[in-house]
Amino acid sequence: MTPAGSAIGVVDYGMGNLRSVSKALESLGFPTLVSGDPEALSSCRGIVFPGVGAFRDCMGNVVRQGLLPFLREYLAEGRPFLGICVGMQLLFSGSEEFGRHEGIGFFPGNVVRFPGDMPARDGGVLKVPHMGWNEVEVVGDPPALRGISSGTYFYFVHSYYAVPSDSGDVACRSTYGVPFAAAVSRGNRLAVQFHPEKSQAAGLRLLGNFGRLCAEVA
Repeated sequence: MTPAGSAIGVVDYGMGNLRSVSKALESLGFPTLVSGDPEALSSCRGIVFPGVGAFRDCMGNVVRQGLLPFLREYLAEGRPFLGICVGMQLLFSGSEEFGRHEGIGFFPGNVVRFPGDMPARDGGVLKVPHMGWNEVEVVGDPPALRGISSGTYFYFVHSYYAVPSDSGDVACRSTYGVPFAAAVSRGNRLAVQFHPEKSQAAGLRLLGNFGRLCAEVA
């Protein structure tokens, strides 16, 4: 088993695409530790917080497994952190998915659903969820986005999107019927709505940047 102190932690709370994220990092030469143990995760060089499924269910698992205090403390410390998909959404104040549900609250703002009547170019309406490749506009400069320029395509799968209260938190924007925050950041903490582990070369560049950041600040 890889010692926690030399690994990037992948938070296991029963709702993330854990293996694909850890395999992508390991393919780049960064050892990982998949764990739901706060003590083990706190010893890691940085942590990845993935998420797949409904906000309510994901947040419920975080609370039930006793991870909420750990995540809030870790985020407050400013250590390297990467949230992915629902792992980004959970960082906000709350979500309207299946009713109103409170989030971790690191980023002020709310998670809302794409409108059901967004016009498509062919005269119809855009399908929800937003699924597939879409380009991003890079508007921030967090370390994990080094070398990634506006116009780069990433892979998205989501029906809900975050609306940050502070526009200064936005690191990338994209558009699917409506403009939305594709990534948010503060210092070494980055969260992305897209899936870097499914985004081929661009995604590997982001993960590689994050891995090197973890090594730099360890």
